[in-house]
Amino acid sequence: MQTMGTEAPTPIVIPVHCAPKKAPCPKCGKHGLRKRKVVRQVRTVAYKTIAHLEITCGEYAARCECCKTFRNSPEGILPKALYDNKVRDLVLDRILKDEMNVEQTMESLRREYLLDLSTGFVYDVLRGHAQELDMSAHRHMVLACFSGTLCVDELHLGRFTLLLATDPLADLPVAFALVAANDQDHMERFLRNLKNWGLNPTVVVTDGSNLYPTVLKDLWSDADHQLCVFHVIQDLNKLVLDAVRRMRTAMGRRGKAGRKKKRGRKGAKSKARASRRGLSVKEKAHFVFKHRYLIVKRRENLTALERDDLTRMLEYLPALATLRRFTDRIYGLFDTPKDFHQASCRRSAIVRDPAFQAVPELVKALDQLSAEKFPKMMAYLKNPLSRRVRTNNHVERTNRMFRFLEKVRYKWRRRKTLVRFVVMKLDAIWSDRSPREAQAEATPQPKQAKQRKPQRNERLQPLQAA
Repeated sequence: MQTMGTEAPTPIVIPVHCAPKKAPCPKCGKHGLRKRKVVRQVRTVAYKTIAHLEITCGEYAARCECCKTFRNSPEGILPKALYDNKVRDLVLDRILKDEMNVEQTMESLRREYLLDLSTGFVYDVLRGHAQELDMSAHRHMVLACFSGTLCVDELHLGRFTLLLATDPLADLPVAFALVAANDQDHMERFLRNLKNWGLNPTVVVTDGSNLYPTVLKDLWSDADHQLCVFHVIQDLNKLVLDAVRRMRTAMGRRGKAGRKKKRGRKGAKSKARASRRGLSVKEKAHFVFKHRYLIVKRRENLTALERDDLTRMLEYLPALATLRRFTDRIYGLFDTPKDFHQASCRRSAIVRDPAFQAVPELVKALDQLSAEKFPKMMAYLKNPLSRRVRTNNHVERTNRMFRFLEKVRYKWRRRKTLVRFVVMKLDAIWSDRSPREAQAEATPQPKQAKQRKPQRNERLQPLQAA
């Protein structure tokens, strides 16, 4: 119990007896006889209270060659530890689950449990937890649950680069590597290690980086290389917005032509004439630039107000109609065509359109839909509907998770500390998923046949047999 007022809380002492006459050696397990009893105190957790465990353990004479004497320790307390495992679990939960950094973890435990921990103790807890992890078991689990689809991406963490591979269908991270440079040699070494593990994907999903085509062709020549459709559309939209920016700039320059405005404020008659004339060319150009995102936004996502604004934009600058039509055709190209033949027909119609070829930015966009790259954009059409993955979003979300966790490892700039933190975070993800659950999600469930309603004669057969 705590005392009232501003005085310090009364410490709680919990006795723990662990001193049998015989105890096994911690190294070989051979029993030794007790020589004497030893009493020591270990700090435990209690909310807003200072709590100690008064442990009565034994010192034993060893009958083996491991040591001369040894002491036993109760379950949940490490030998020679000043804190029990409950304190260690709180530190791990604060850092891995609550996403706190070391200073925030120490302050939280000091405020809630009156624990005055040191920075070295927190790092010792992290180091000990990382050493206890069995990465080979995780590797076997990933291989057992692998669905055949692999997403690969890279993330820059300070002066290092994190190469990450995930399985989007099983919803599991597969492997990672922390390298010093984001080049083709490191990527090839990373993917070759996955192949040596026994990983043979049928589909590999990546972005449009030049690191992947040659490496994937050498390692997994039979696997389909799927370019992320999200990144493809994003690159095309950037070129469309560049064209909008160029047309708007030319329109703004036309608005600055003509006679210069007179100095001073406008009178009532001048304002009335300006209002009757409507918006000037310069004001129209500003309106187009302010609502330029409407050119690349999907039509089904437009609100009623945005549809009106888009109509006004096309009235102010009719050349934008070509860009809007190009965007609609691109969305229609990637909106789940039936097969590759239909997708190729849609692409041919876009490439041959003379209106698109007259815009310089759209010419660059059409080059990205070349005959060499387009089969990689539509590789997902070869798979069944339940196993089609056409974006790299799964590995991107995992990368975003580590990006948000940068504050936790802000001072961990060494390679060893970064690898340790990534391993512990991925272990927490792997531990939450049992192999059976992951395998069930990776394997598509067959559709149950619809039960046919029995006919009148069939319903009477059991009665006749009875």
